[in-house]
Amino acid sequence: MRSDLTYAEAVREALAEALAADERVFLLGEDIGVYGGAFGVTGDLVHRFGPERVRDTPIAELGIVGAAVGAALAGMRPVVEIQFSDFTAQAMDQIVNQAAKIHFMLGGEASVPLVLRAPTGSGTGAAAQHSQSLEAWFAHVPGLKVVMPTTPADAKGLLLAAIDDPNPVIVLEHKLLYRTNGPVPAGAGRVPLGTAAVRRRGADLTIVATGVMVSRALDAADQLAAAGVAATVIDPRTLTPLDADPILASVIETGRLLLVQEAPRTCGYVAELAALVAESRAFGYLRAPIRRLCGLDAPIPYAPQLETACVPQVPEIVTAGGELVKEW
Repeated sequence: MRSDLTYAEAVREALAEALAADERVFLLGEDIGVYGGAFGVTGDLVHRFGPERVRDTPIAELGIVGAAVGAALAGMRPVVEIQFSDFTAQAMDQIVNQAAKIHFMLGGEASVPLVLRAPTGSGTGAAAQHSQSLEAWFAHVPGLKVVMPTTPADAKGLLLAAIDDPNPVIVLEHKLLYRTNGPVPAGAGRVPLGTAAVRRRGADLTIVATGVMVSRALDAADQLAAAGVAATVIDPRTLTPLDADPILASVIETGRLLLVQEAPRTCGYVAELAALVAESRAFGYLRAPIRRLCGLDAPIPYAPQLETACVPQVPEIVTAGGELVKEW
């Protein structure tokens, strides 16, 4: 176990190990070669593996993903980098109508082992067209797996598992996590897709958070603990397929559920989690209404103060969690 890798370095290490282990793996995307990627994630990989396997592409997301779908059908294992997840809108036909459906429309006779990596979320002053959280778009599409790693170890382990997967996986990497450090196991260990992580345990309140909100929820849980409120924090890690059992078991224990996401509230992913609990036997154990804490239903502003105000911060999670326990 090492403690000196950032999230970005962990992603790069996973890519390097996959490129070294399997000649079918190749990378493609805008400025991923000599430039090293929009956020520096691919780094020196083009010098280590050559431009045939770390391919710079034109600014043409539909074409990039289309080429990757074709390569995957031909037996390769492409890993696409989209500079900002917002730009996946340019490639939705290939992602939704082709990659996600081909395996099913051909009766399982073909597969699309494609991985699409994309930086997501706000906090970098990149404004409305570069700061969205679009995970609910993809989680709604049958045939796509959606991953949101929150630690360097998971960034590496989940990406390796995604590259192994025989069908398309979208890995959404929050921009604010790229420079965070954490322990990363040595070697090519996988984190299985569809397994949630319980980051902290407490008997008074269950907090389920996604993406960068996991670290904010943990900070909030520390503050709540100082006030006598013990919170469990659960990180789904994989939105689809979802590992629901830890969430339901925790709700049965605590009776209170706070759901936190950066994306806008309306039709967001955590609404699905609320429905899941409401339809399960855990519903009978609730002692308080399920509460969602989400981003505003507004485009992310450029101004730093407004950008911060648009998405949940630690004090808001502390307040919401404290109210759930105090009032119910």
